[in-house]
Amino acid sequence: MNINRRRLFAGVLAAGLAAASLSACSTDSAPTPTTTTPGAALRAGSGANTSLGPIKKVDAGVLNVAYAEFGPATGQPVILLHGWPYDAYSYADVGPLLAASGYRVLVPFLRGYGETTFLSAQTVRNGQQSAIARDIVDFMDALHIDKAVFGGFDWGARTVDIIGALWPQRVKAMVAVSGYIVTQQAAQQQPLAPEAELGWWYQYYFATERGRLGYDRNRHDFNKLIWQRASPAWNFDDATYDRSAAAFDNPDHVDIVISNYRWRLSLAPGEPQYDAYEQQLATGPAITVPAITIGSDFDGAAKDGKPYAAKYTGKHEHRVLDGIGHNVPQEAPRPFAQAIIDADHL
Repeated sequence: MNINRRRLFAGVLAAGLAAASLSACSTDSAPTPTTTTPGAALRAGSGANTSLGPIKKVDAGVLNVAYAEFGPATGQPVILLHGWPYDAYSYADVGPLLAASGYRVLVPFLRGYGETTFLSAQTVRNGQQSAIARDIVDFMDALHIDKAVFGGFDWGARTVDIIGALWPQRVKAMVAVSGYIVTQQAAQQQPLAPEAELGWWYQYYFATERGRLGYDRNRHDFNKLIWQRASPAWNFDDATYDRSAAAFDNPDHVDIVISNYRWRLSLAPGEPQYDAYEQQLATGPAITVPAITIGSDFDGAAKDGKPYAAKYTGKHEHRVLDGIGHNVPQEAPRPFAQAIIDADHL
């Protein structure tokens, strides 16, 4: 164990920015959630950094991946993944915190975001879940990274879950906001209660050509609305949003987003080369690598982590961040960074 990594956040914990010790979860019991101090204490440090530094690029699989990097090149690799409608700036504060603890932190822009581009105009602009996960494995290969600690939320958490399930040998440990959110298309065909369906209104909007056109024309304001709805207590300013909104100007962004949501509802095809992955994911595979899951206000009744606890069959802890919305790393960077460090030492 690197004691310095623990000490970095000891003061944060003592100041009430995180909770008391957590119990590891067994495979046959629900996790023991710990509720952290709500309000401003959890948000300390949010917005401290407004730059990702120089953006690097590497050819990886079908992409030229743009990514930010923090910390020493010799540090334990940590790969942090954003979701929709967000970008690498979700980790603008987490990256420096982990770098100060000696980690090498890599934050790629997913396909369809920022300066990440396809190497060929002929490649299908496919947003299905396993394609995104394969992108990240290819990214690791391109940088000669054998194994990393992973963290993510939204699409990023789903991608982390998938890599943990399909490529566990590449994962030292992981942190997943909202827990096990691997898409199973058959389950997606089952209706939810009306109030729950209301929360996914944009998926149905995207299923229409009117929705595609509306998103294309209004993506800046559309995504700002999603930010506000997903994190109602986060008072982000225009400058914070606009830094991320620039990533939505990627020429493939709309195609990737529409493909992702239509594929989930079986309204758009995937690609044959990903069929074997999807067949494995359709079984709901367990995740055996060490994991910390995080619940926030966005997760509603699933905040306590109990609905998916059994999916994590290795060392597992669950944490609850009351008063925090969906973009956990940007809203609560210190608790998120602490979770990465703690997962690394499970």
